[in-house]
Amino acid sequence: MVKSIKVAKVGVKKKDGYLYFVDKQGDISMVQMNRGGKKKKAKKKVVKKKKVVKKKAKKKVVKKKKK
Repeated sequence: MVKSIKVAKVGVKKKDGYLYFVDKQGDISMVQMNRGGKKKKAKKKVVKKKKVVKKKAKKKVVKKKKK
């Protein structure tokens, strides 16, 4: 494993939640990290309630037996 060596002090002010790296052109670039920092709260899902309509029960008619 190769040990890294500090070449020069640049004076870049670092912000939380950003990743700093040397790009292909040799410049110091920063990109926002997808993880870390503040966690996002999950949105509450709203479920629509169906309107319940009660049907009236039909009255049963009892037939009398003929003698």
